Amino acid sequence: MDHSISNQPKKAIGVVGVVHETNTFAPGMTGMDAFMDDWIVGKDAFIDRYSGTKTSMGGVIDASKELGLELRLGLYTQATPSGMVTDEAFDVIADGLVNSVDRSIDGLVVILHGAMVAVSYRDAEGEILRRLRAKFGSSLPMAVTLDLHANVSPTMVDLSDLIVAYDTYPHVDIFDRAVEAVRLLKRQLDGEIKPVHKLVHTRMLVPPQAMLTDSGAMKELMDLAFALEKEPGVLNISVAGGFPYSDVADAGMSIVVTADRDTALAERCAERMRAAAWERRERFMVRQAEPAEAVAIALQHAEGPIVLTESSDNVGGGSPADSTHLLPFLLEAPKTSLMVLCDPEAVRLAAKLGIGAELRCAVGGKTDGLHGEPVPVTGTIRTLFDGNYTHIGAYMTGQNVRMGLTAVVQCGNVTLILTEKRVAPWDPGHVRSVGLYPEQYHIIVAKSALAWKTAFGDVAKLAIDVDIPGCCSANMQRFRYEALNRPIYPLDAIE
Repeated sequence: MDHSISNQPKKAIGVVGVVHETNTFAPGMTGMDAFMDDWIVGKDAFIDRYSGTKTSMGGVIDASKELGLELRLGLYTQATPSGMVTDEAFDVIADGLVNSVDRSIDGLVVILHGAMVAVSYRDAEGEILRRLRAKFGSSLPMAVTLDLHANVSPTMVDLSDLIVAYDTYPHVDIFDRAVEAVRLLKRQLDGEIKPVHKLVHTRMLVPPQAMLTDSGAMKELMDLAFALEKEPGVLNISVAGGFPYSDVADAGMSIVVTADRDTALAERCAERMRAAAWERRERFMVRQAEPAEAVAIALQHAEGPIVLTESSDNVGGGSPADSTHLLPFLLEAPKTSLMVLCDPEAVRLAAKLGIGAELRCAVGGKTDGLHGEPVPVTGTIRTLFDGNYTHIGAYMTGQNVRMGLTAVVQCGNVTLILTEKRVAPWDPGHVRSVGLYPEQYHIIVAKSALAWKTAFGDVAKLAIDVDIPGCCSANMQRFRYEALNRPIYPLDAIE
């Protein structure tokens, strides 16, 4: 989705951002403390944290340098997906973004997720953009990057000049899309293009497991978008699969088409994309196996690893990462398995006992009743670790991650990695950093929908999605939606 850019006189652009995927069905609230690990302000902090990384910020830094733009670095912060953001935290963040860049810039890049929700601001990103426009006015060129799982609102589109969402899931093009956004912004600054938008909603709630972009219905949609982008005048087509675990009016799959001056062209492409998505609606539903069935299938295979995807406890979707529904089956299984659980209480006990000691306690299931009950285990403490590692895989390469205090406990055939903080299985480093090798296990439990592929996809022989209760269940009928625009498939019958 890139375009070549001609050299133009040097201009100054600002960059600010906040990334949070809010699961309104997840337990607990998200306050300021959740954002403080990644609260980045000032040039030195930005360069130290993001220069040379395959992240959105890394893309903005590199593209600005490539295009000869002066980059004014404002506030950037992010937090692991979780429950509703408090109003206090939202106001601090939103006002911090607005105040971190002065009015002397020629353009602005805003890095957002697209599924952030605060108590009083269901369309949190729309409100952030409103506050930015209140300061900078309607004429300042503004490019917005979004996650593929964004719930795109009309306000977000109306207040942006350019919308560029990720094209991949797992998200291995984060850097590239940020570069694209900066290049398009530069073209707008140079007067080469005048972007116009068309947003369409497909009236479909799609589970994340169905959004894999290298096969199936989602790949077909992306291929159509890439083909339409080749038409003269089309600048970008962003297919946002949506985030069904945010109970907001505009949750679900949407398409944003950006064209150069030609509104009719944007509308034609958007309607074609919407029709293509609707024709494939049944193929966006997923089949899952019950826990006992999933483990039995895995054990029948002579060779592993077999990945059991516990998508209902998807850390990347805001889950507590402590679901225990699968653990009893693994403890009874005759083959090896690997599982990561967030349990601060258990890991602190392990640290107190020390390496080589026996750990006897109940693990997991301590956040709420939805994700199972604590399971008693007995095991040997193999490793204690500070939990800091760097992404080495294709997703956000170079990004630093903090799991908090981490313990490896061997419970028979089950190797448990107990962490103080929730960690998404997006990179092999979260396992290899504690001296474990995923290819040596017959079963790996991944608390993820699809993004686990960047960690284990190269070694997995088979993946089985498991039907388990949780705040990220693929079965939308489990949830009570109150704010969602209806009717919507598959919750309602639509002619």
